[in-house]
Amino acid sequence: MSGRLEGKSALVTGAASGFGAAIAERFAREGARVTIFDLDEAGGRRVAERIGEAATSLAGDVTRRADFDRAIARAVDHGGRLDILVNNAGWTHRNKPLEEVSEDEFDRVFAINVKSIYHSVQASLSAFTAQGGGVILNIGSTAGIRPRPGLTWYNGSKGAVNMLSRSLAVELAPRGIRVNAVAPVMGATALLESFMGLPDTPENRAKFIATIPLGRLSEPDDIAGACLYLASDDARFVTGVVLEVDGGRTI
Repeated sequence: MSGRLEGKSALVTGAASGFGAAIAERFAREGARVTIFDLDEAGGRRVAERIGEAATSLAGDVTRRADFDRAIARAVDHGGRLDILVNNAGWTHRNKPLEEVSEDEFDRVFAINVKSIYHSVQASLSAFTAQGGGVILNIGSTAGIRPRPGLTWYNGSKGAVNMLSRSLAVELAPRGIRVNAVAPVMGATALLESFMGLPDTPENRAKFIATIPLGRLSEPDDIAGACLYLASDDARFVTGVVLEVDGGRTI
């Protein structure tokens, strides 16, 4: 392997499965020591075991500052420092008319998708500042760029992620901290049926895929590759970007 992250230490949220697991695995293959932070304790442990000694896992809730403090401390202990923070954990309400989304669902969407970034930045800032910089990557969505009906409140949360990434990039640049977002199109993850609001059948997938010029859903490796570039020194002059990994969906 090329070792593009050799000697780096990364914390990846929501890394027990899907995009997050692929990001953690790719980072480790490229030389990083990786800390997996996920509510799914058993899933996080399985991913860490699959990666090997370069990985450690920690169970916790991204909506709680105390849990993020523990995760940052674990990452620093495991990797000797913190170079890369990936805010990947996310959730959506089911695709349905906006007035049918309960207040609890609304609060959960914004707590997991948006408030978690608030907590992660506040918790990691001292570590990044002390070492003179770092990288924050937020997993946004094409939903925050080209919204679809039935996902209004989720769309709004991802619009916030995209804008927060750009605002954080401006404010944190003097501290040497780069901030970027990756905006995937829908992928075959555990949230697929919620996004579609329909059973995950070949026919229903085909209807959505027909709106993507490159003709398929996103795959975990697509997102991992984009994150690898943005986390690496190849992107040392790239900040405030919302990188669409969408097969042309937002054109």
